[in-house]
Amino acid sequence: MQNNIPMTPVNIAILTVSDTRRKKDDRSGDLLEKRITAAGHKLVFRDIVKDDVEEIVAKLASWIDKTDVDVIITTGGTGITGRDVTPEAVERLWDKEIPGFGELFRWISYQKIATSTIQSRACAGVANGTYIFSLPGSPNACRDGWDEILMYQLDNRHSPCNFVELMPRLREH
Repeated sequence: MQNNIPMTPVNIAILTVSDTRRKKDDRSGDLLEKRITAAGHKLVFRDIVKDDVEEIVAKLASWIDKTDVDVIITTGGTGITGRDVTPEAVERLWDKEIPGFGELFRWISYQKIATSTIQSRACAGVANGTYIFSLPGSPNACRDGWDEILMYQLDNRHSPCNFVELMPRLREH
């Protein structure tokens, strides 16, 4: 990171996808909120929705339409069971997929949980100029996703390149 460049705060929303979590026991959402604010970013929204494609799409669509949301991080619903539908929901909204995010997340995860990482469908894309990153629902997975990837890519001081420097150009056609 380049210490002589001032940090540019990013406006971030967190969406927990779960049939069982509530605000009082949303450990993954809490972990992400703490890390986001500690890094100097602004948490603009935080909510919980059920594992339902239509509910997820509706919430995300309402956020990507807002000019004060740069990034959405979802947690939960990225597994392979019948109720895990976050990737199907976010794919409906994307203008472009960022396949390297899921690939890198699984590579990092492999170092810690070995072949069990194959069950993760962590993914990312851009929708209406807004980044959407979908992480698994476990606090450890959220920690890995933030500490190993997003902390750097959402910091404009990270070199040689980062997601922040691309933000002004995301809506180009």
